[in-house]
This record gives sequence, C-alpha cells and structure tokens, in this order.
Amino acid sequence: MPVDKSGSRIRQMFGEIAGRYDFMNHFLSAGTDVYWRWQAVRMASPFNDSPILDVCTGTGDLAFAFRKKLNGTATVFATDFTHGMLKLAEVKRSDRDVVFLEADTLSLPFPSDKFQVVSVAFGLRNVSSTIGGLKEMTRVCQPGGKVLVLEFSLPDNRLLSHAYQWYFRNILPRLGQLLVRNRQAAYEYLPQSVSEFPSGSELTGIMEEAGLVNTSFRKMTGGIATVYLGNKPERP
Repeated sequence: MPVDKSGSRIRQMFGEIAGRYDFMNHFLSAGTDVYWRWQAVRMASPFNDSPILDVCTGTGDLAFAFRKKLNGTATVFATDFTHGMLKLAEVKRSDRDVVFLEADTLSLPFPSDKFQVVSVAFGLRNVSSTIGGLKEMTRVCQPGGKVLVLEFSLPDNRLLSHAYQWYFRNILPRLGQLLVRNRQAAYEYLPQSVSEFPSGSELTGIMEEAGLVNTSFRKMTGGIATVYLGNKPERP
C-alpha cells in the first residue's frame, strides 16, 4: 500500500516532530547531513545577485547554507507549509537575508522566472505530487537558472544496501519513536517514503518532464544521499 502523503498527514507529522527535528537529522546521519547540504550549495553555484528559493525548508538549514555561501549578495527565500517548522527556523535566523513564508510547494506565492536557484532538501518525497512540485519549482526559476534536489537514496553496493535497508526498517523507526514521540509514526514513514521515491535516472526523467534540461545527479556517501540538478531552458 502506498505511503500516505496527504497534506494533512504530512503537516501534522512534521508539526509533531518539529522540536526535535534538527537533533534527529544530525543524530541519525552522524552529522553527515551538514556535509550533504554544503555540497549541494557548491553544486548549485549561485551565479548572480538574484534571489534564491528553498522549498519544503523545514527549519531552514539549506536556506542558511545558501545564505552563508552568498554572504549577503542575494536574498534567500524559504517556504514550508508546516507552521511549527517555520517558527523554529525564525528562531535560528540571525539576520533578515533569509525570508521565511508559509506556503505549499504545489502552489508557490511567487511570480514566474524569479529565482536563480530553486532548491529542496529531503522534502520533495513528502510532496503529494512529485511532478507537480517540480513543475512549480521550475515555473518560479529564472530561464537559465537551476533546480536542485537533495534527497535520500539507497546505496549501490548490494551488501551495504541490504544492511542499510535493514537498519532503516528495523532500528530507525524504533529509535525515532523512542526519542521523538509522535502519533504519525514519522520514523516509520521515513524508510517507506524513501523506498517508494524515484531515484537516479528515474527522477531526472521526471525533472525533464517538468521542463528542465541538462539534468544530472551525483551520489554521496555511498549512495545514501543524492544531489540532482537541472536547468530551466533559456528563452529563445
């Protein structure tokens, strides 16, 4: 049975775990998630002073990574539809160069062709329509700009993949529920959503269907995470 990614379920689930979200990300990845975001920002390589948008931002870690890279040369916008996550992101914000807005990735409150980079980290698999989310991200991206996706994936190595999936299915849900009590079984949802989400060339194919060109992907840390990039075509 497909995992339930209805908006109401996702909003409630992330609202329940918001207070421990950052701790669990760093704890369960042994801090590697910080490196993954750093690499994603490097690969996006912002190229001008136009604004950047990070969707499904959670508590804003990727938005803050872009802000650090840009050092004040461009404004970073960040959206999420879970109010509790944005409240924590606002607490973490040290200046006004990151603007947080409550918004659904399937219906972004921005004009077309606005952002030089539109990014999402560990959030696209939570959007009820992958193609719908990518089309909306592409719409608000500037012609010639980049759409970036950072997402969990499964290792290529067969032995590592089996061990990783065993841990994902048997240890992580129990550990997550023990540390972060919630009614929506968030850490059972995580391995289910990762296993069902398209990866590699399957996801770049959906990116191309959404209107992107020159798509590519790069696996990190043995394939546990993958960065995907695509360009919005230049105007004729």
